[in-house]
Amino acid sequence: MPSRFKPAAAALAAVAWFLIPAVPAFAKGTTGPPNLGPNVIVLSPSMAQSDIQSKLDAVSAQQVPNQFGTQRYAIFFEPGTYGSAADPLDFQIGFYTQVAGLGASPADVVINGAINVFNQCSGGACEGLENFWRSLSNLTLNVNLPSSPPAYAPNPGEDPGCMNSSDLFAVSQASPVRRVIVNGGFFLQDYCGQGYASGGFFADDELNGFICNCSQQQWFTRNSDVAGWSNGVWNQVFVGDNGAPATSFGPGTNQYTTLPTTPVSEEEPFLTTDAGGNWSVFVPAVQHNSAGPSYAGGSTAGTSVPLSTFFIATPSTSIIAIDAALALGKNLILTPGVYDLKAPIVILRKDTIVLGLGFPTLVPENGLIAMQTASVPGIKVSGIIFDAGTKSSPTLLDVGVPFLPGGTRDASDPTLLQDLFFRVGGATPGKATTCLVVNSDNAILDDTWIWRADHGNGVGWTSNTADTGLIVNGANVTAYGLAVEHFQKSEVVWNGQGGQVYFFQNEMPYDPPSQAAWMNGSANGYPAFSVSPKVTSFQGYGMGSYSFFNQGVDIHASEAFSSPNAAGVQWHDLLTVFLDPTHGSGGIDSVIDGVGGPSTAANPSVPVDVLSYP
Repeated sequence: MPSRFKPAAAALAAVAWFLIPAVPAFAKGTTGPPNLGPNVIVLSPSMAQSDIQSKLDAVSAQQVPNQFGTQRYAIFFEPGTYGSAADPLDFQIGFYTQVAGLGASPADVVINGAINVFNQCSGGACEGLENFWRSLSNLTLNVNLPSSPPAYAPNPGEDPGCMNSSDLFAVSQASPVRRVIVNGGFFLQDYCGQGYASGGFFADDELNGFICNCSQQQWFTRNSDVAGWSNGVWNQVFVGDNGAPATSFGPGTNQYTTLPTTPVSEEEPFLTTDAGGNWSVFVPAVQHNSAGPSYAGGSTAGTSVPLSTFFIATPSTSIIAIDAALALGKNLILTPGVYDLKAPIVILRKDTIVLGLGFPTLVPENGLIAMQTASVPGIKVSGIIFDAGTKSSPTLLDVGVPFLPGGTRDASDPTLLQDLFFRVGGATPGKATTCLVVNSDNAILDDTWIWRADHGNGVGWTSNTADTGLIVNGANVTAYGLAVEHFQKSEVVWNGQGGQVYFFQNEMPYDPPSQAAWMNGSANGYPAFSVSPKVTSFQGYGMGSYSFFNQGVDIHASEAFSSPNAAGVQWHDLLTVFLDPTHGSGGIDSVIDGVGGPSTAANPSVPVDVLSYP
């Protein structure tokens, strides 16, 4: 047993039995909303719309400017219809806010109105480049915007007449849209202020109106229906989507990478309530070689898990109680808030479900790991932020550490990691060697943003130190919508055989103080994505790396991607971009192993493409 596991395991052995009576559980057959704490807001169609609107407005007013605050919210809509053509519901999703329907199908919750994410304005500029950590899921949006008069604009000084036809959803990383039906225009930019955005993620959606990619630098779409897509900028990847534009990648194109089916996927577990007021968590089934939404046939295949099987934790719940509940066979719901962890959350049992509501944030103390799992199949972890503590942790999430008997080779029961977001610095000063280590075979990473902060609190080359965002050691690991940014060595190290990556977004670290401080042996800088020399099988699709070095010195990376010389290792649609010549210098000298490039101030904001390698 690795030494860092011994304290947690010993603690569980010592306390598990006498804590049995203290583990709270729902009685079977309990109806009505469970007690999920004050920051989980459950709305009903029986409520007055003015009441609903005021609750939504209050959360928006607090969370829209709250990038590094500690407040967290989950807003749930019970099945029914909200708003009307004459009186639409209209609100903006701010930071750390989950908005979701509670129906078995996204058609069970219908909102007539607008659910927006507008630009953030600072120093006279308005854009969506920092609109992170929010989500929309499991409902139908009939886009119906308030009419003029009174005309209004999202931000002061913007065109007051622009909000007249389409929902504006100007998001960047960590802002997934899942299991949503959109009837009407859906713009991935706040075009009132013409600002840039850098997102984002669609999965299991039915997009029946026109989708304006607009200024989105990159976007990933999986298992959705797409009625129309406007354009591309640098990297647009579509996997298993009906109606997606055809592959069109290379200089002068829309930078589209399109694959007709998704090789393996499993949609995210979600809360539901039925007509009798019974609450449960629905776990969708694994799909292979699929296309389109999981509910296209009328319902989603899967299993309903009673809420009585879940331990419901709050930030004040002791880690001993959480770990004891998991050891005794409970699943886990983490309610909104910031969890200061004096020991890791330890998951030992196969098929354990860990579901975060309202972006619960785990902060390990004393250089510990925030969460670690045994090497067992079927674990599902979703909807959580992992925040590095002030004392450096070896990693924040360890998946599949093999210290107990049992394997993870059952491809029919994959480990599922969805909407997991990692930070080193930003909210508070933080340090970690690595954020996420995946040792399990057959794991699925589905929407992951791993971020060494480039702004916020505790940010600097010697302050929020972190070598690598992601290390994959397991075999047959598949990643969809992977973003890893600003780490100080290789941002992703892939050691496992049979890996597949569909979309990769990366920015190299902004802040190396000198070239000498950022050397990989004799090579300038580190590749953003490095596949180990021992790997003989790997596939990568639609993968980009960008550079912006802002310390006033000339910094170069020799390459963005590093590949072994093996016939089974294949790369498709790679790119690099030099971001901003007015505030940075240097660049990326080649796309992959000396091929393609360079991306420098001579060709700013223009992708340098490699269509296939080798």
